[in-house]
Amino acid sequence: MSRPAPVGVLGAGAWGTALAQMLASDGREVLIWALEPEVVNEINRDHRNTPYLPSATLNPTIRATGRLADFAGIDIVLAVTPAQHLGNVLGQMTTAPRDLVLCSKGIEAGSGRLMNDVAQEAASSSEVAVLSGPTFAHEVAAGLPTAVTLACSGGEAQWDRLAPAIARPTFRPYYSEDVTGAEIGGSIKNVLAIACGVVEGLGLGQNARAALIARGYAEMLRFGEALGAERDTLAGLCGLGDLVLTCSSTSSRNFSLGKALGEGGDAGALMADRRTVAEGAYTAPVLMQLAQQRDIAMPIVAAVNALLGGAAPGRVVQELLSRPLTTERGEPA
Repeated sequence: MSRPAPVGVLGAGAWGTALAQMLASDGREVLIWALEPEVVNEINRDHRNTPYLPSATLNPTIRATGRLADFAGIDIVLAVTPAQHLGNVLGQMTTAPRDLVLCSKGIEAGSGRLMNDVAQEAASSSEVAVLSGPTFAHEVAAGLPTAVTLACSGGEAQWDRLAPAIARPTFRPYYSEDVTGAEIGGSIKNVLAIACGVVEGLGLGQNARAALIARGYAEMLRFGEALGAERDTLAGLCGLGDLVLTCSSTSSRNFSLGKALGEGGDAGALMADRRTVAEGAYTAPVLMQLAQQRDIAMPIVAAVNALLGGAAPGRVVQELLSRPLTTERGEPA
């Protein structure tokens, strides 16, 4: 029996390392790219990545590199770099893979582009897919049951290539062709998770958090449908499923950032002090701009944007609560 083809992972943060560990669980060779030489050395020498995923002892079939040129000849590559750096990293690759699976969640600041638009420009010869859903890195690395959306721009033919390479007994992808919906769900939930963290930090209770998740989901639907996303996609794993998970635990970087803001932390200092990226902090301003351009009501996103700009959490919450009374149906929220 021939050995399965190796898979590449761009990015050795917590999520990239967890995906590499999951992919290597059946003995498949995985090449992971890390920016930091010390991370490359530790993965290859000790099978550990203590800065980003200290809980895991990595499979020995995972090999790390700092050279993007080493990915030449690998047909399936998962891109797990921070969203704001995706275009730059892909632009440095000497050869684009046949299938490029986007695993970062965000919207490019400045351009307002979704990650699939960034990837299609930087790696135009690749077919793009989006992997998104309710996932905490440490649970995936530990082999705990996980289900995700795998949205394929290349349709069923691409799914037939990717599903056998990505699916594992405890990692179950579900097929979609709605790349836009999969991206929007993952991007907006990061912003809403910051808001839920603020609720936790202020001690406003479970009722408030549940209400915020529901009304935030309404904002996700309005924005997504305006950009052509399918409602069923946003109601699935990569939308509502990811939203519920990320808005409920300090294991979420975005939730923990919001909690610190609610407890009185300074946004600039909190962001500067973090080794890992809370993507929602970068997504909120550009998301707010896109919503305003399209006249889409997103008051919770606007509130997060104000908090990140230094507004007092108590005042922002009061402004949300004093909005005019309205219906749950249609717009505005």
